[in-house]
Amino acid sequence: SKFLNDKWMIKNGFLNDVQEHKPWWWNIKVQKLNLSAPLILLPEVSCQKAIEILQEKGYDQAPVVAESGLILGMVTLSNTLTSVLAGNAQFSDPVTKVIYDQFSKIGLEDSLGKLSSILENDHFAIVVHEQMQFNGNGSSFMKQMVFGVVTAIDLLTFVSRNDKK
Repeated sequence: SKFLNDKWMIKNGFLNDVQEHKPWWWNIKVQKLNLSAPLILLPEVSCQKAIEILQEKGYDQAPVVAESGLILGMVTLSNTLTSVLAGNAQFSDPVTKVIYDQFSKIGLEDSLGKLSSILENDHFAIVVHEQMQFNGNGSSFMKQMVFGVVTAIDLLTFVSRNDKK
């Protein structure tokens, strides 16, 4: 049934969004948001340490990325605290026990319209940039680098600051 859902099709790149009355910002690229570099946690960081880091740095969430560059998910301050307080995780457990592994990715070249569609269902999207990496033997592969985390507040701030009335 999700294949009959246009929003799902757009979010996953199977359909282009053909909204009739698009706002002025609809086709602007995500890179124009000027996102700050994200705080990234490695999977072995403990829940206790993740809470301390997020609070100290003033972040609500951070991507959890393996040393290989594989994006494992997102850890949020509220989910981590809730999981620990409910007894579903210990302060000493690695953050991988409390990560959201269902998340949306968006590229720097994607439109704010696509981002808007994602943010209708998700609290955030991980902004990724693909780059080609070469091994010592000359073989190559595409690696996704986390460029930022974007929320509805980021989009709203951009639109309100640049509103073309």
